[in-house]
Amino acid sequence: MAKIKKKLKSVRFKLFMTMCIVITFIVLCLIIANSVVLETFYLYAKTGTVRKVYQQIEQYYQSDVLDATKMERDLRRIAFNNNFDIFIKGENDAFLFSTDKDFYDTLGRINEMMEVQNQESPILYKDSNMTIRKINDTDSNLNYILLRGMLSNGYIVYIRIPVMPIEESVNISNNVLLFIGGITILISAFIASFVSRKFSEPILQLNDITKKMAKLDFSKKYRTTDTEDEINELGSNVNTMSDKLENTIKQLRKNNSELEKDIEEKSKIDEMRRQFISDVSHELKTPIALIQGYAEGLVENVNTDEESRKFYAEVILDESNKMDKLVKQLLELMKLEYEKREFNNQKFNIIELIKEVIRKCNVIIQEHEIKIKFDDSKQIYVNADDFYIDQVITNYFTNAIKHCEEIEGKKEIEINTTEENNKVKIAIFNTGKNIDEEQLERIWGRFYKIDSSRNREDGGSGIGLALVKAIMSNYDNGYGVINKENGVEFYIELPKE
Repeated sequence: MAKIKKKLKSVRFKLFMTMCIVITFIVLCLIIANSVVLETFYLYAKTGTVRKVYQQIEQYYQSDVLDATKMERDLRRIAFNNNFDIFIKGENDAFLFSTDKDFYDTLGRINEMMEVQNQESPILYKDSNMTIRKINDTDSNLNYILLRGMLSNGYIVYIRIPVMPIEESVNISNNVLLFIGGITILISAFIASFVSRKFSEPILQLNDITKKMAKLDFSKKYRTTDTEDEINELGSNVNTMSDKLENTIKQLRKNNSELEKDIEEKSKIDEMRRQFISDVSHELKTPIALIQGYAEGLVENVNTDEESRKFYAEVILDESNKMDKLVKQLLELMKLEYEKREFNNQKFNIIELIKEVIRKCNVIIQEHEIKIKFDDSKQIYVNADDFYIDQVITNYFTNAIKHCEEIEGKKEIEINTTEENNKVKIAIFNTGKNIDEEQLERIWGRFYKIDSSRNREDGGSGIGLALVKAIMSNYDNGYGVINKENGVEFYIELPKE
């Protein structure tokens, strides 16, 4: 129903209906004009004809030599061709000529009718010599045009034309007009449909284009033609406007994107500042309190012996170093989390890097009596930033040392490197307790510690795994933790060189 209403309101339908109505109106006007005007025009034309015949008869009788035979032949021909009845009466009502005996017989009655209808019958023409009237013969129920004229020689001429054929001609003409009008309307309807479609198609095309433009879709363009008309010019202007709008909107979107990026960067910086201040204030409370307490002890000489003062100074120095390391780690973590870091990727031997990490931690390993299992005979090259990968391996390894426990007579850390699908997987396993399932995701958060009861010396800052997550997220490579039998395994994946 909605589609039908839409079609009825369309330009194409309105143009089609307008053309059909105009054509129908023209046909009706022709029929009305034919009914009203034709008879009047016919009477006018026949009046002129009978006058000419009258003048011709006058000329015949005015000539010096009258050829009666030729005149009779000419008058009969004229009467036959024009459906006339001609009667000429001489002096003393003498019969001179008649084309129809019936006309001669009824002439007396016609004169009586003319006398009776003298006031009523319309005069079509009149001068000093003749009168032309339209009379009604009540006996025969016929209408006539009747000329009665006086010739210069005194003869009287009567010319009669029946009006009935005129009325029949009007009816026939109207019927023909109706028939032709019906055919014309059908043909015109077809032509109007074609013409309306020809005119409306560009308009409908422009309508579809502007609808898409309203939805900021500028993909559709008007198909211009070789015709130099207003619609083609309008289509060309719409295409120009579409291109300019598209370019303007693209520029606006670009500017908006840059603005959003700037706002996002500013928001990230603000968030980084807030987070940094929050983290620093959270983590520095204890070391600041310790430094403050031991410093007050030194100032107030709580312990006067040299060994105690030295111990106080060492505690202050140790806590200062921890604070420095914590702040540096926090700054690096903030940069990794809130900025897309550009890594200095290069080819290096991951086996050599792991060996170096083990060497740096060798004192702690011996202190905890941990056995290290690692095959360092291989040569595996990766493409990455060795500085950040060193931090990841170091964090994993020191984390493994801190949580390594003796299980079934074993206290060991095992490092495995495997190659598959253009990736190198480094896995560091330590014997000990498994991590609770609900903590497997939480351990990657900053300052989260699985065992909060550990002392400050062994417990760490809780930033190590958060740094690993930030580094590997920037690399868009795999990392994670898996609970295994008798221990826990942390792993990373790096692109193979």
